[in-house]
Amino acid sequence: MSEKILNGVNVDAVDGLVKAIEEKPELAKCKFRLRNKWINGGHNHSIVGKFYAANQENSHLKTHELDADEPQMLAGEDIGANPVEHLLNALAACLTTTLVYHAAIRDIKIDELESELEGDLDLMGFLGLAKKAEVRRGYKEIRVKFKVKTDAENLERLRALSKLSPVFDVTSNGTNVDVQIERKP
Repeated sequence: MSEKILNGVNVDAVDGLVKAIEEKPELAKCKFRLRNKWINGGHNHSIVGKFYAANQENSHLKTHELDADEPQMLAGEDIGANPVEHLLNALAACLTTTLVYHAAIRDIKIDELESELEGDLDLMGFLGLAKKAEVRRGYKEIRVKFKVKTDAENLERLRALSKLSPVFDVTSNGTNVDVQIERKP
């Protein structure tokens, strides 16, 4: 028997994952990790290698590395996308993956999918030049525009499926972030 593949997604594998989690809900608990090290100025480097899922430690097939910096006009060296651009990338990637996977398991064929994201940010907040109530430090608004090649009747279903994205949830509803700072010996 051959595997069902739709939109490049192994639907049988996703169905198997769903069934396993329905039988043992503790398998759904995950911890994703990233290690970051400051290099110089606005440049910092992150490494992604291990994560916890399915009641065990797991490793990616290869270590993933990301660089972040600021553009020159913001006193950086432009070695990588800046952190708020990384956030837009995380949102775009998660929305895209969510749409493709959920469309596949619902038999919605997608031939092409592209997105453009734009966010409004006021540096007055980041630079501490305004009170938080006056000017937000983060994005005030993010706009996401998808262009999808699929049957017209799928568009509303896809819009609803986009709400299942974990990064959409984080950016739309906020998440408690516990920051601890300790002295390094």
